[in-house]
Amino acid sequence: MAGLIPFNRKNRNVVSASPRNPFNMIDDFFDEAFSDFPSLRRNLTTDPFKVDVRETDNEYLVEAELPGVKKEDINVNLSDDGRLSIAVNRNEDVESKDEDGNYIHRERRSEAMQRSLYLENAKPDGVSARLEDGLLKINVTKEEQVNNDSTHRIEIE
Repeated sequence: MAGLIPFNRKNRNVVSASPRNPFNMIDDFFDEAFSDFPSLRRNLTTDPFKVDVRETDNEYLVEAELPGVKKEDINVNLSDDGRLSIAVNRNEDVESKDEDGNYIHRERRSEAMQRSLYLENAKPDGVSARLEDGLLKINVTKEEQVNNDSTHRIEIE
């Protein structure tokens, strides 16, 4: 029965792979059903960086863990529909030269990562962000909601 889990199966026991075994049919069903949907098998460690979102009555508090990232490399945007995007783009050059100016060692590295999330009733002009010790803190003010609980009677012509 342990083979019924459709994720991370690396090998199958050849001895138990009998076509008459009903559990193999179930395993095959799940293998085929989940093979085309990587999001169903997503591992949380594949996220480029961790994001925590808290909601209060007046605002959203978003915290993103970005250790070693400079604020110049971070781009935060809030679209009119409430989509908050946090993007990091950085390039790094490391050089080591001898006395004559010749390279002994030289490396280049480029890194890009992005996370987006939807914040309902987010006020585009009510956003502030600050980076402290590798933790990006974003405060997003909420717009006042219009009470839509009332019912309107519609006359039929």
